[in-house]
Amino acid sequence: MAEAHSLYETMGLLRIVETDPEGRATLEYEAKREQCHSGGVVQGGFISGWIDAAMAHAAIAKNGPGIVPMTLELKVSFFAPTRPGLVIAEAWVERHGKRTSFYEGHLKQADGTVLAKATSTILLADMTRVVAASKKATES
Repeated sequence: MAEAHSLYETMGLLRIVETDPEGRATLEYEAKREQCHSGGVVQGGFISGWIDAAMAHAAIAKNGPGIVPMTLELKVSFFAPTRPGLVIAEAWVERHGKRTSFYEGHLKQADGTVLAKATSTILLADMTRVVAASKKATES
């Protein structure tokens, strides 16, 4: 079970199945009825978020916990409607750079049917700098 975290709960994360230091990650989500729009189809923002999160986990697995993967660009192609139930987001590094890397991923049904694919350009930001900037931005 995923750690108790409101973003994970909102997104429906069931578990982080695998993270691999080679730059791969697999996450399982429960697509919920509350995430659907008309016709019982999951809203595209959730689908994009699930794949984006898998790519972020793959980046952390490759680069270590001292980085914050920040999405600079995200492109998602939707192949089939996503409906409530178990979905699997898988991601992998396509090209690794010192500060900027390129990741790919997809969302599948439990039977392996690919529902959506995505590519992302990710900035590998230093965690201490991101935390300091966030703290400064939120101080009153």
